[in-house]
Amino acid sequence: MLVYEFIPNSTLFHRIHNKKQGSCISLATRQRIAQDSAEALAYLHFSTSPSIFHGDVKSANILLDQNCTAKVSDFGASILAPTDEAQFVTLVQGTYGYLDPEYMQSCKLTDKSDVYSFGVVLLELLTSKPVIDFDAPEEERSLSSRFLCAMEVNKMQDLLDNEIKCEDDMEVIMKIAKLAKECLNMKGEQRPTMKEVAEELDRIKKLKQHPWGVEYNPEEIETLLDEVYHNIVGEHSGYFHIDMEAEESIAVGR
Repeated sequence: MLVYEFIPNSTLFHRIHNKKQGSCISLATRQRIAQDSAEALAYLHFSTSPSIFHGDVKSANILLDQNCTAKVSDFGASILAPTDEAQFVTLVQGTYGYLDPEYMQSCKLTDKSDVYSFGVVLLELLTSKPVIDFDAPEEERSLSSRFLCAMEVNKMQDLLDNEIKCEDDMEVIMKIAKLAKECLNMKGEQRPTMKEVAEELDRIKKLKQHPWGVEYNPEEIETLLDEVYHNIVGEHSGYFHIDMEAEESIAVGR
């Protein structure tokens, strides 16, 4: 007998596409779900021996516990990383709308196939739209195609879920969108690894939490310190010397 953990919040797919009235999902929660899922996939790719390729990454295979902590599930299409050509699968498995185009052409499941599928999950988190819309015109049925076209003409905001449209969050949203675009690159070798995706999501989260934690180049730092210097001098007598080369970044004298 297998005893599974109780998952009161069902799947990410259900949470996104079958939302009850008044039950919105904040951007912070969406970010946390994305990061949890990315770290789980990165663990499969880099911390297991041999590596494991999930093969069917999608919102329906991401479970959410009572705290909306994401848990990647369903390994029916998973494989151990092949060590030679003979070990590659010859039958494409997965879910339409999430499948890596390169995998469909070559029948070779790789770690970058999971990256592509995860990119589609990021789109669901940003837009709350179905991955395939069979009621739309043929050229607009695929969410990934619509997204890439929107990014090309700077109309990504038209696809965003209204629940997360906010001027204050737009920088964070666009960074996630840019990451999704990188994951959806048609060439697998040009996509980031799942470890890089997880690290970038962590950086984006810290950008929102600690905006001063962003890396600045020396010219930007000097400009910021000059502004501080002039503001202080304008209000107080005496002088302030800012020495960029000293061990202490700011030396104050009287």
